[in-house]
Amino acid sequence: MDSLVTGLLALADPSLVVLLIAATLGGVIIGALPGLNATTGAALLLPFTITMEPVAAIAVLTAIYCSATFAGAITAILINTPGTSASATTCLDGFPLAQKGEAGRALGLAVVASTIGGVCSVIVLMLAAPLLARAAYSFAPPEYFALTLFGLSMLATIGGGSPIKNILAGCLGILVSTIGIDLMTGVERFTFDMSVLSDGIGFVPVMIGVFGISEMLVQISNSQERLERIKLKAIKLPSRADYIKVWKTILRSTGIGTFIGILPAEGATVASMIGYNEARRWSKTPEEFGKGAIEGIAGSEAANNSATGGAMVPTLALGIPGSPTAAVILAGLMVHGLRPGPTMFTEQSDFAFSIFWSMMFVNLLFLGVGLYGAKIFARVTLVPVQILWPCVFIFSIVGAYALDQSMMDVWVALGSGVLGYFMRRYGFSVVPLAIGLILGEILEQRFGQSMVMLKEQWWLLPTRPLTLFFLVLTFLALFGKPIWNRIKQLRA
Repeated sequence: MDSLVTGLLALADPSLVVLLIAATLGGVIIGALPGLNATTGAALLLPFTITMEPVAAIAVLTAIYCSATFAGAITAILINTPGTSASATTCLDGFPLAQKGEAGRALGLAVVASTIGGVCSVIVLMLAAPLLARAAYSFAPPEYFALTLFGLSMLATIGGGSPIKNILAGCLGILVSTIGIDLMTGVERFTFDMSVLSDGIGFVPVMIGVFGISEMLVQISNSQERLERIKLKAIKLPSRADYIKVWKTILRSTGIGTFIGILPAEGATVASMIGYNEARRWSKTPEEFGKGAIEGIAGSEAANNSATGGAMVPTLALGIPGSPTAAVILAGLMVHGLRPGPTMFTEQSDFAFSIFWSMMFVNLLFLGVGLYGAKIFARVTLVPVQILWPCVFIFSIVGAYALDQSMMDVWVALGSGVLGYFMRRYGFSVVPLAIGLILGEILEQRFGQSMVMLKEQWWLLPTRPLTLFFLVLTFLALFGKPIWNRIKQLRA
């Protein structure tokens, strides 16, 4: 209870409040720009948070996360192009409703559903993260190793595309994480006699490259596309009849989004798809979906915004990112010397609750921003790509260099950007690569500690109940669906 109050008192700092307001406005701009998203925005700003206090730095990144996720609805409704992938399903009914001259109503619904979903998910975060962390106190290195392995197995379903390609991308990230000196043996690996590689490849330049620079290259290649735009007259709150029709949908999608967000390596995109599908399945008028159904907008937006709080539960309690953007935030925590896990809620509980209250403040803030500022922010969609992407490139290079004033980081960012571009071009998601880079180091460290603990007898791992449980979950995540499909074929 003391930490709950102390965390709230952090918002009494005027400088933190100003930073949160600025980050929220910046996040809305990022989310409203087609091609940019919360992950790209957080990755670009990550190096600029290094000089901040830890609370301010992580609060800014989470503010970008929450506000950019909401702002994707602006372009989804007005130009039929989701500002973020999490708002893709909002296009299905948001744009048709806008074409009927009700763009303001559509955005009003999106704002209210997003706020309710976000606020509820933060409440769940405040309750669930400490409980999960407390349960994790019974974990030893073998349990952490199996849990991290389970988190990596979830990469098969993240980012879309082929599960095999996702796993290969994740393995590449793990391989990159092994560059440098092994802390347990002192052996140099993949350094090629280059001293600058002794400390390994940093998270920040890779994040900037695969999320920022590669996205820039992809968007430049699609710069000739023309977008149909809808004029926005005014935002208006949903009517009483609208509330009666969508309140069950909002609550259902909030629960779905929070649960999906908690699952390691899932995120707002998956949540919005499931939330939209369930809204249509439970609707009394499913034939209206795709033609401007307000339940479709509410279902999608409540789910994707509630996933933000849910994704922070495993990120803070276990150190397993719940979404791509949470992976960037996890990198930010590690850069500041903070190790997510059970000790965060005992030794640094004031910090954790300061982040929780900051997320609550941001979710309430973009209610006003969305209702009264969406018309202004919608104008950022008019920014020519000839101006936008050079600015993104400059931010990327400056950000990569600013961390350690190292040109090596710049080359890593550029190389990661080119690699990310070709990965996207050939159907590979860059998200598993980024998460593999972060979790690879943890996986190796926990495995080494487990071998020391078990005296090199690796076959004893399954003899520990929790370790066996996570290993079974990993096996089911990787092979459960193929096995089930095979069983159904044999029965047919």
